[in-house]
Amino acid sequence: MPPQTAAKAISGVTRDFIAKQSPTSNALTLLKAMPGVVVSGSDSLGTSDRMNVSIRGLNQTELGTTFEGMPVGDRIYYSPFTSEWADTENLGFVNVAQGSADISAPVYNSVGGQINAGLRNPSDKFGGYLNLAGGTKSMNKEFGRIDTGYIGNSGIKNYTSFSHESNNNWRGTGGQKRYHVDTRFIKEWGNGNKIAPFVSWNLVRADLFTNPTMAQWKKYGISYNYDGKYQFGDSMYQGFHFYRRQTVMMAAPTNLHIAKGLTFSVTPYFNYGHGIINGGSTLSQDNSYLGNTPAGQLNLEHVVNGKATAENVDPYTQFGSGINAYLTWKKGINTLQFGAWYDYFDHNEATSYAEADANGNVGNSYGHTPVLTQNGSILRSFDGHIIQQANGLFISDSLSLLHDKLLLNAGFKEVMIARNASSQLPGTTARVNAYTAQPLPQVSASYKITPHDQIYINGTTAFREPASINSYIDIYSVATGKMSSTHNTNLNPEFSISEELGYRHTGFLNLSLAFFNYNFTNRQLSTSALVNGTPETFSINAGGQTTRGVQGEIGLRPWHHFSPYVSAQYLHGSIDNNILQGSDYLPTKGKKPTMMPTFTGSIGLSYDDGTYFGNFALTYVGSQYTSLMNDEKMPSYETANVTLGYRYKDIGAAKHPQIQLNLMNIGNEHYLSGAYGIKTNAKATTGIRGTTIAAAGSPTYYVGGGFAAVVSVSTGF
Repeated sequence: MPPQTAAKAISGVTRDFIAKQSPTSNALTLLKAMPGVVVSGSDSLGTSDRMNVSIRGLNQTELGTTFEGMPVGDRIYYSPFTSEWADTENLGFVNVAQGSADISAPVYNSVGGQINAGLRNPSDKFGGYLNLAGGTKSMNKEFGRIDTGYIGNSGIKNYTSFSHESNNNWRGTGGQKRYHVDTRFIKEWGNGNKIAPFVSWNLVRADLFTNPTMAQWKKYGISYNYDGKYQFGDSMYQGFHFYRRQTVMMAAPTNLHIAKGLTFSVTPYFNYGHGIINGGSTLSQDNSYLGNTPAGQLNLEHVVNGKATAENVDPYTQFGSGINAYLTWKKGINTLQFGAWYDYFDHNEATSYAEADANGNVGNSYGHTPVLTQNGSILRSFDGHIIQQANGLFISDSLSLLHDKLLLNAGFKEVMIARNASSQLPGTTARVNAYTAQPLPQVSASYKITPHDQIYINGTTAFREPASINSYIDIYSVATGKMSSTHNTNLNPEFSISEELGYRHTGFLNLSLAFFNYNFTNRQLSTSALVNGTPETFSINAGGQTTRGVQGEIGLRPWHHFSPYVSAQYLHGSIDNNILQGSDYLPTKGKKPTMMPTFTGSIGLSYDDGTYFGNFALTYVGSQYTSLMNDEKMPSYETANVTLGYRYKDIGAAKHPQIQLNLMNIGNEHYLSGAYGIKTNAKATTGIRGTTIAAAGSPTYYVGGGFAAVVSVSTGF
């Protein structure tokens, strides 16, 4: 439990904690014991990015994510893709601000707070590190890193690492492979000058898990999976359902001491991503559609009764770049900060189909041998392109009074977002544009009662645009020629006003307590579903919402080598209005928001005497509604993890070798970990005007991972 001093709720994990977790973990799974954090994973190892995280009932699309000063993840879908950030062995810290982002952070969707992570520093001396791991479901990971130490007299030091990781899916068939490279340089000179560029490359290919409805879960449990063997017409064949994603991200965080009390911080950054997420479907040779236009006879070879099975190919390309810069001027009791941020992001996505033969094999899963219409066009259900440009200007002023006991701060940020979307599919709206300029004031105050006790209060504002390119692009069914989904005509951004009142104590006992309140307008809920056999994400405007709660965490410094930790959160929320559904309104006013457990908590105990070490962590998550009408909810669950390890003395060139055992979900609980697709109403409902509103469909769920064990052997040299 690292000490914090900011006038807001912040929790985090240190390098020591990270090192004792499974080497397969990612930044999100490392935070699952923090107050208010709920991680909805689909495997216990933490290797899959097909997951969700929520904080205070707000999901990952409402969280700003930064890594080494740059925005990370997908700027349109807001998926963090944390396995791309860095290997766990290279992470130096991960922090979560549960309520609000830093005013200087290059993010605009941080309604629910900010997750910030950073790399370890290169070593001063030449050396290296090797970690070999193996576990259940044929899991294996090989990680190697070389530290150069200072290179000659340049003052530059670097490390470069490479890892390979693979495992079989814990349920069903298929598996995952991941390759990753991190490299980081640091150069420090003069009085506080520093530049620390880094590059991370990541490649992952993973077979997808199913996301069952409640009825499917109750009937089949963990046996509801994609099919391992192909039969003609089987669109649920596992071989069709996978994703592949390759990314490069780089940044050069720089801090310069300009003059006495004046510093300049700048972070230029760039990221590139190319991926696919595929599914399965059935095509009609003579009755298919390209948009709203008949496709004619398709060029299909493996046809039975006019039908053929195909793999839905959904490739996309993303690249973004930007720069975040600000000046900090400290003069006496006053600190003034002002800066600017610019970000450019381009997302291009166009689906196609690849015909399957009698064995389920396709010519190419990446769109190079697509099914064609009679006139030679590529058969598509979606063809969209969106460009987003973000501009931010901010100013912040802090005043330190009463011998630095009282700190007052006021800040203002103006964020401007322009989104320009276009569609090439016949029958779709050709262009949809959205422009937003949002003022974001914030204030805070903190007071040090004693050197170990602090109280604080803050008021902040935040907003975010609707998630997903599907909010701006129409999708057509190739089977009917009708729209599967239409672009959102209510593109108003989500806006929040929040307040926090907190207390923290540091010392032998560390304590943090925070009361909070949120008021939302145009609450944007993200939901996912299979459309034409491919996973898609959509936004639902849920109107107004009020959320209140209290969170806390307590940790002890080592006492006889033992350190206990407890965190908990109580949360209450309500939807503030009825929601329009067709020509009537669903009576949702006063209902509880989705994915908002009333109580969550964690208990942990760690031991470390320098030779033997271990920890235990138990996490509880209360039940959560998965429809706005509160007519379906997922049950509560609890899971527990254990770590055991032993450090050897140096053996020749091997420095600090150790062996470590990580056990995840030791009770092998079979549980639903979160909602994959929420619905407005899971059952037919009588609207405010008396009409019968049909069920919007059944919510779908993430299935939490079963028991997993990982043994790792590591050493420095």
